Amino acid sequence: MTDQKAKDVSMELAESARQQEWESVSFTAELFKGSFRWDLVYPFPAQPAEDKRIGDEYIEKIRPVIEKHVDPWKIDEEGEYPREALEAMAAVGLFGMKIPKEYGGLGLSVTNYARVLGVIGSYCGSTVAYLSAHQSIGVPQPLKEFGTEEQKRKYLPRLAKGEISAFALTEPGVGSDPARMTTTATLSEDGKHYILNGDKLWCTNVSDPKTTLIAVLARTPDKVLPNGKALPQISCFVVETAWPGVERVRRSRFMGLRGIANGIVTFKNVKVPVENLVGKPGEGLKIALATLNVGRLGIPAAAVGGGMALVEDAKWWTSTRQQWGQPVGKHQAVAKMTASYMAQLFGMKAMVYIACAFADRKSADIRLEAAAAKYWCSETLWKMYDDYLQVRGGRGYERATSLYARGERPTNVEMGMRDARVNRIFEGSSQVMHLIIAREALDTHFKLVMPILQPKPGQKVGKGEAMMKAAGFYGTWLPKLFIPDTGGHLDAKHLNERNRKHLAYCAKTSKLLARRLFTTMAKYGPKLEREQIILGNFVDIGVDLFVMASALSYADHLTAANPADASPQELADLFCREAKRRIDGNFRAVKGNFNRSYNRVTGLLMDGKLGWLAEGAMNPIPPQYRDWEKNDYEHPRGAGADKEPAPQRRSVA
Repeated sequence: MTDQKAKDVSMELAESARQQEWESVSFTAELFKGSFRWDLVYPFPAQPAEDKRIGDEYIEKIRPVIEKHVDPWKIDEEGEYPREALEAMAAVGLFGMKIPKEYGGLGLSVTNYARVLGVIGSYCGSTVAYLSAHQSIGVPQPLKEFGTEEQKRKYLPRLAKGEISAFALTEPGVGSDPARMTTTATLSEDGKHYILNGDKLWCTNVSDPKTTLIAVLARTPDKVLPNGKALPQISCFVVETAWPGVERVRRSRFMGLRGIANGIVTFKNVKVPVENLVGKPGEGLKIALATLNVGRLGIPAAAVGGGMALVEDAKWWTSTRQQWGQPVGKHQAVAKMTASYMAQLFGMKAMVYIACAFADRKSADIRLEAAAAKYWCSETLWKMYDDYLQVRGGRGYERATSLYARGERPTNVEMGMRDARVNRIFEGSSQVMHLIIAREALDTHFKLVMPILQPKPGQKVGKGEAMMKAAGFYGTWLPKLFIPDTGGHLDAKHLNERNRKHLAYCAKTSKLLARRLFTTMAKYGPKLEREQIILGNFVDIGVDLFVMASALSYADHLTAANPADASPQELADLFCREAKRRIDGNFRAVKGNFNRSYNRVTGLLMDGKLGWLAEGAMNPIPPQYRDWEKNDYEHPRGAGADKEPAPQRRSVA
């Protein structure tokens, strides 16, 4: 298959798995269309009092359990998660937070689930990874949304009691492109089970003995389209690790989150009962994407906790650490980094709480909000940690246990930074999130324009009819983007004048964003999909506007509750000022850039024409590991296999 054909298949598979219609309004989708729906985020959707009480009480219940059984520094040093901690967490229901009460779970709201992850995320990243991977992308969420009643009653009570689930999508040759998936599930002749074969890489939680169930995505027979093309079909199965043929090959070791048990799992002629198919054949990718619409909120919720973890330390350090006769917080260069940290944390909390409220109230389609929260919070937390490590200097780079051992106050910034880095990769890398958000943001235009520019065989709407429909929409939509917003609907009773101006800026800039998106589409046409950097610029503008709106609504809400406290207004003002600078920069980057240079220089690298840059360098891979390209590893099996200094060799047939 040629590169272009492979790309077409991948794009078509991804498009077929998308949720095609918008079930309800989306604040962010409207924003990209030039409609600033302030009424959707204002008044701030505060958590109902009774639900907040449930969350408060549960957090107080689990706090001492975590502190007693989880030593995050020891886990990071030894790379092992304690069995007794998992048992203690199961005993207080932490593995059943999202499972409905009728199946033995706690049935917490999305907001309370996020609050719990935030609290634990401020303490131990590995613990959050265990809980979030199990409930956000593991077996519970797909079964809740797509499982049969029989499947729910069979598996959800087990998971609520503490059995852990895993998620298996990635393969050695497959990352974000499921069209290249090689794991297969073939229906047996008697139609009673599927035969599962393949290897999965970085399978979440799979190396832990308590992991008994895996949500596995595998290829089932291709679907033949009307034009004769074969479209790969991905299906979702619940697989039990105790079944013959399921082999946990090797645990992976990472830069951060050293307690997690992600690893390699192999399926060799595994018989999966047809009753364990989730949804219908071919719906696996759709199920995975729908699961992530809400499941992606786990990472930003934990990121909020990661940000909260260092607030008290930042207060102590900036006020007590003396340099050149005054506290370091008095030096403007340090003040800039710490103030930005606090403003960004405020923005994170605002957008995550709003997205969770949307999910709980089911009043909005949150696929864009969840994706934006995952993308922005993971990127922002990394920047926050990087800046704060700089503020802490050598004592930021030094490990907490080393600081403690020599009698200094320890800080989590070094470990937290390593743990936070993977959030920019988990559940869709930031680059993939750019493409996902851009596709959803442009959905209205795709539906109107693509039937004209790239009509498909068998298309129901003729080209002429499609042109009439597009003309009707754009004839009324475009003029509205040039009409100044009077601001009458931008009510915000408690915001000060500075923040009211930020609110008006959001409404005005939403129209500008929609206009620039439209003119850019007209300029590039179908080739716009290749302009990934420009699409990323537009996405960043829209995401910043979403966070600005969330922060302003949150500031209004907090000020109403405590008018004497001006801090929410200051945080919102600083956040919006910095966001406006980023937005202006992204608009400039769309208009004038050197993106072609990136392509040319990378092309030189790929063609081997830049080797001279490394002349004289030593190979950074030690000699004993340089035979890796032979691809004939014999992975050690059994307990403790991951402690081997290097994999052993075998001959591959």
